[in-house]
Amino acid sequence: MGFLSDSQKGGGFGGGQCSVACGFKGLIRRKQVDSIHAKFSGTGHHQLAKELSVAHLIAIGVGSTIGAGVYILVGTVAREHSGPALTLSFLIAGIAAALSAFCYAELASRCPSAGSAYHYSYICVGEGVAWLIGWALILEYTIGGSAVARGISPNLALLFGGADSLPAFLARHSLPGLDVVIDPCAALLVFVVTGLLCVGIKESTLAQAIVTTANVCAMIFVIIVGGYLGFKTGWAGYELPVGYFPFGGDGMLAGAATVFFAYIGFDSVASTAEEVKHPQRDLPLGIGAALSICCTLYMLVSIVIVGLVPYYAMDPDTPISSAFASHGMQWAAYIITAGATTALCSTLMGSILPQPRILMAMARDGLLPSFFSDVNKHTQVPVKSTILTGIVAATLAFFMDVEQLAGMVSVGTLLAFTMVAISVLILRYVPPDEVPLPSSLQESIDTVSSRYNSGSSHEIEGESPKDHIESYKESIQLLLGRADKPVAHPLIPKQEAWMLNKNRRKIAGWTIMCTCIGVLLLTSSASSVGLPSFFRFTVCGLGGLLLLSGFVVLTCIEQDDARHSFGHTGGFICPFVPLLPITCILINVYLLINLGASTWIRVSIWLSIGVLVYAFYGRTHSSLRDAVYVPAAHVEEIYRSSENSLP
Repeated sequence: MGFLSDSQKGGGFGGGQCSVACGFKGLIRRKQVDSIHAKFSGTGHHQLAKELSVAHLIAIGVGSTIGAGVYILVGTVAREHSGPALTLSFLIAGIAAALSAFCYAELASRCPSAGSAYHYSYICVGEGVAWLIGWALILEYTIGGSAVARGISPNLALLFGGADSLPAFLARHSLPGLDVVIDPCAALLVFVVTGLLCVGIKESTLAQAIVTTANVCAMIFVIIVGGYLGFKTGWAGYELPVGYFPFGGDGMLAGAATVFFAYIGFDSVASTAEEVKHPQRDLPLGIGAALSICCTLYMLVSIVIVGLVPYYAMDPDTPISSAFASHGMQWAAYIITAGATTALCSTLMGSILPQPRILMAMARDGLLPSFFSDVNKHTQVPVKSTILTGIVAATLAFFMDVEQLAGMVSVGTLLAFTMVAISVLILRYVPPDEVPLPSSLQESIDTVSSRYNSGSSHEIEGESPKDHIESYKESIQLLLGRADKPVAHPLIPKQEAWMLNKNRRKIAGWTIMCTCIGVLLLTSSASSVGLPSFFRFTVCGLGGLLLLSGFVVLTCIEQDDARHSFGHTGGFICPFVPLLPITCILINVYLLINLGASTWIRVSIWLSIGVLVYAFYGRTHSSLRDAVYVPAAHVEEIYRSSENSLP
């Protein structure tokens, strides 16, 4: 029960002399939730402008989520997977996305800082995993923004009369002999969006809200006018001999897995947490409202379109336009194309907005050069990171057809969703009980440490090894609910309470790890249909057993009391823990594994580059390389001691 953590004894992180063992420990070192002491501790930085309200967050969430995919996705999924049950596919996918949204809402309100999933992983899991998540998110937003920009110019051309109607300086051109199609319009739009983001978060969010409103109005037009046509014509798409589930329940679930990716924009809301006026209240409301609006619009559009045209007769490329055209409303194609164009523009803003903030968060932690952490004093946004992001995205959009790389966007998102769910489990059962403090506070740490270490030996003096063994047995029994507290001793002595909590944390930590292993075994074996049946079912059974056992153990043991004081309190609390996070992990890992080998090969190359960057730069420049880890309960006392020692 000494004051310093085990990692500090014998050198550890605190002395700054890392051995080979400390090199591994560097991968699991965790940072502190941003606090009011950031400036005082010497790690202060220019703050982002706190300008966002719930309305701004809803605009960001809806604008980032509803892309042009919904104007195309309904036709493909209905024809190949769901049939008339497309609405149920959107509902199931929305519920699955809500599981991740619940996890995001709790962590965003407790840790309202830029970086979203990277920031949460760094606090709850460790530096190594946080780096990989941040590196994957950089790829996601870069490829995602470029892919969205490449899709805008064809829709703009349709608005002006046809594929060749754009001016020559904006139209696509093929470079002879290089098999490259350049898209000046896409690059120009990326630069325009980048300029808006540099002006200020409030101004750029207002612009996104206007564009998003136009997109929502186009979807409402589809719902109202399409509903009128459906009632007028008798909903021909539902009067089919094959019934409501032509592909069965499996087809409906396959459709849900496909349309799930239409919901993955709400993590952009979490990335703006540091710019929200009242994050504990507004972030959960913004995330929940944005997801609810998107799910409602998706379902209503799918109800109308599937009812207007039989699913097998839908145009996979332009399902909504062709559905209206089949009822003699060719002019509606202009409104629908305008909606698709505004949806793409809004999604482009939502794709570029988070990346500079993730780069800024990683640079603040020393994992990237300080260039990325600069915040402009006037606009209070990371202008340098935003401009660099825009240049890279515009270059890719100008030269490359990145549609073939679009699957890589899903990898970053699903990895982030998975890690956020794991972080919720860690927060509830094994919240960080050690806080890294800068070595500049070493004198105050030594002063406070001496007060506690002087009496620690007396706390356990006279206790025999047999007492430790009995205490351990009683602790396990209490944890699993197999023994009652002795009536004669209503209060557990201090040492026994400490042992009980330590053993509970060990059991919970190992259980969370085994649960994640079980999820990986279960999903990978269930998806590998080419494996021998005996081996496949054996691995599947083992994974299911680990998953079920982990769920039972986490349900039986109590959650850690330290969760109540972790980070910023008073915000949203994720319900149904551990069931909800475990279900979220299971869904996201299943989708990750089924993305395809080619996607994973490309992502592996990017992640390998990230490992090298971390090994040669991030590991040696991390702001935690010389940190001293102390019990979280004594942090305030150390800061007070440091303040009192100032002249």
